[in-house]
Amino acid sequence: MEKLIPNIVSIAGVDPSGGAGVLADLKAMSALGGYGCAVIAALTAQNTQGVTGVQAVSADFVALQLKTLFDDVRIDAVKIGMLSDVDVIKVVAEAIKTYRPRYVVLDPVMVAKSGDRLLPESCVETLKSELLPLTTLLTPNLPEAAALVGEDEISDASEMPHLAQKLLSMMAPRAWVLVKGGHLSGEDVPDYLTNGLETVVLTSVRTQTKNTHGTGCTLSSALATLLPQTESVPEAMKKAKHYISQAIVHADELSVGHGHGPVHHFWEKW
Repeated sequence: MEKLIPNIVSIAGVDPSGGAGVLADLKAMSALGGYGCAVIAALTAQNTQGVTGVQAVSADFVALQLKTLFDDVRIDAVKIGMLSDVDVIKVVAEAIKTYRPRYVVLDPVMVAKSGDRLLPESCVETLKSELLPLTTLLTPNLPEAAALVGEDEISDASEMPHLAQKLLSMMAPRAWVLVKGGHLSGEDVPDYLTNGLETVVLTSVRTQTKNTHGTGCTLSSALATLLPQTESVPEAMKKAKHYISQAIVHADELSVGHGHGPVHHFWEKW
């Protein structure tokens, strides 16, 4: 039987430098055997050194993009990234309820690698109430997880289970949370994946590079692409973790910008 190539959509913002947002998402999807689609939810003026502007796309036009796409294309998984407007969050949630894609991966993009805030405070509560209950897999880093639960950022891996349980309490039964440990100090980077019943901790050796722009976007897109192609969330996570780890290892082969450069999405192809 011929393999079915999954159709994945990224609902996110645009980074003109290509390291994050929908451009990075489409690269990861393509590298891992998916057909990438995109619904543009926000525009940014940014490069590897910082963000100079953010402009939301109107909620009505985001809704039109979603309807037009879903009415025609079978979507096997959704990756949700940067949403910088309350009304946009609501129309994305409504589309998820209407079209009921099997997998929804939510990367709660809040702060850029440069430290610039991408998600206004006014959007956090809407994201929690509207999208978290519809999410299959939530992929926050430690600052994002702290903001979602309303607590101080943790500094020790032993606190990750507590943080994950707090996040799971906001989600539907059988949903998964991936708490990413890249912000912890130390040579190893632990990622804590759990649905409350099954837990997997994956650890990688930290790569010394400044070129880590878009790692969260890339990992969440990898997961959305691999979920329809694997038997379980942990299996998809193991493959996605290998992919992003190697994309970081090979990041210095690229020469893009003067700040935090992108990871190498096509490390295995080029």
